[in-house]
Amino acid sequence: MLRQCCGGFGQLALAGLMASLERGAARAGSTGSHPLAARPSLFRPRAKRVIFLFMHGGPSHVDTFDYKPLLIRDSGKPLPFEKPRIQFAKTSNLRASPWAFRRYGQSGAWVSDLFPKVGACADDLCFIKSVHGTNEAHGGALLKLHTGSDTFVRPSMGSWISYGLGTENENLPSFITINPTLGHGGVGN
Repeated sequence: MLRQCCGGFGQLALAGLMASLERGAARAGSTGSHPLAARPSLFRPRAKRVIFLFMHGGPSHVDTFDYKPLLIRDSGKPLPFEKPRIQFAKTSNLRASPWAFRRYGQSGAWVSDLFPKVGACADDLCFIKSVHGTNEAHGGALLKLHTGSDTFVRPSMGSWISYGLGTENENLPSFITINPTLGHGGVGN
């Protein structure tokens, strides 16, 4: 039966693909379309792709790209403000980064000696230093970082990037998450 029908299975697949193309052509003039259909971006993007590396438990900002001269000055002194409401570890005195910082490139971006080769590419990088949070707990803070909310009611950063840059192919995802954490929102991030 399979030997007799093998041409039939190919014809079924071809018929499905052709119907999909015909539906796409018919919808091209209408306002509604398949949600996964390839579409151009809303605006002329200045970027083709975004690679967002979020390393849960990665190195601290004050040890990598966030130079804090006052923290160096006040290292060893007690906190100059009220201790946080939620504490996961003993909160003690201020502590400066063990790595030295220096400026790199024409931009003069501060990069720690932890990443000297990254510093050589400083002019090709975008450092976002305006992110702040309202939730002291890691789980809620991560959800807010990735979705803009402490709950699961908003789209993730990957969804917004797909919305802004458009999609190239309805058969491939426009963004992926590799090895998401099981806690703190998981794939919802």
